[in-house]
Amino acid sequence: MNPVPQNWKDVSVTLVGMGRSAVGAAALLQHHGARPFVTDVSSGDTLTPWCAALDALEIPYETGGHTPRAWSAPEVVVVSPGVPPSIAPLLAMRERNIPVIGELELASRFAEAPVLAVTGTNGKTTVTELLHHILKALGFRSRLAGNNHTSFSAAVLDETPDYYVLEVSSYQLETVDSFVPWIAAILNLTPDHLGRHGDMNGYRAAKARLFGTSSRAAAFGVLNADDAALATMAMPPGIDVRAFSLKMVPPSGLYSDGECLWLDGEKGVAVTFPLPGLHNRANVLAALTMLQAGGFNMAACLDALGDFPGVAHRMEDLGVQAQRHWYNDSKSTNIDSLRVALESFPEPVVLLAGGQGKGSSYDSIRATVAGHVRPLIAFGAEGPALATAFGENTDVHVVPDMAVAVELAHQLSAAGDTILLSPGCASFDQYDNFEARGEHFRALVQQLAQEESHSCTEK
Repeated sequence: MNPVPQNWKDVSVTLVGMGRSAVGAAALLQHHGARPFVTDVSSGDTLTPWCAALDALEIPYETGGHTPRAWSAPEVVVVSPGVPPSIAPLLAMRERNIPVIGELELASRFAEAPVLAVTGTNGKTTVTELLHHILKALGFRSRLAGNNHTSFSAAVLDETPDYYVLEVSSYQLETVDSFVPWIAAILNLTPDHLGRHGDMNGYRAAKARLFGTSSRAAAFGVLNADDAALATMAMPPGIDVRAFSLKMVPPSGLYSDGECLWLDGEKGVAVTFPLPGLHNRANVLAALTMLQAGGFNMAACLDALGDFPGVAHRMEDLGVQAQRHWYNDSKSTNIDSLRVALESFPEPVVLLAGGQGKGSSYDSIRATVAGHVRPLIAFGAEGPALATAFGENTDVHVVPDMAVAVELAHQLSAAGDTILLSPGCASFDQYDNFEARGEHFRALVQQLAQEESHSCTEK
């Protein structure tokens, strides 16, 4: 295969899949003198903002299908994360020895600052937001990017910070080649995206690419010692492996019993965790282990924990509204994230769950639902399936949508109860994304509180 260019001036590049990644990559390529062209098989209103962004940059594109222009003469193809690398046109490019790389790989070739990268099935956003928060508190210029609201390409084009903090998905890792973070962490692995990766072995192999290969490796690799799926993961030679755990004291890394912190096997200082739940305690340990590996001042890092506000839609505490305590965990898009959310509460909660199911079996969380939910309000396309799965474990009410679910949760609960939105499903049956779902939930809760307050005032 032809090598990826070192000098991009006048290089013809086809970018496959229009969206945040493609627009960022196209702008970065244009800045370095390349000739980008973006192509997407879909069309419609969802592409309108990206088309407008490309129009503003005067970068050519096409929608509604790939024309011969896309494949006739590219010297490099850059594929967006949402596009499977196994589609026929990309295979044909490889047969012609045309390099096919991902946006993450492209951006890494221009990045001039060390990268702290995080992947895993759950917790990526919380850990990267926490890393970003602590680095800024320590006085460093940190740039948060990757599998979130800012592509790595856009971040690289915008500035050169002291550190890049990247949230990285398995889709992005499928198309990396020379990308190597300074510090890389895998938080956990549970079944997800198996339609793309085939099985858990394929999924784990994609995640493992974050650590590098036999010829290139991250300086530090951080693993969750409590995750059985990570225990047998092969690591590239030369990488310094650290661990974090809630169950044991690792020889190199961090452990906490919930009150004190052990560093490299020795008991250290007391620590206050800013977010509820064991999973969030593990997220904090992951971030601190990465920072410890990088040689950052741990006392200063612990000081910065205290004012971390958390992340929207991830066990977001909405406070007491209408005399009930509400939590927005809309980011819960699989059954494992639902499980850890429920385990965060010592008393049973009123649970709102549902959306677009992923075909997963609910057997593994039946006992958790039975012990933590009174009642379950199941909404959206997966509502009937949730009723079938959990009807013998708790009282289940099936409703069509979020608005009815919030109203019913209020009616079925009493003052002082906890009401949790943790869908355990994707959002695409009724929303564009989990953020829109969480924002709708938050707005409905605030509206309910205002209506109750107004009613009490009238009385």
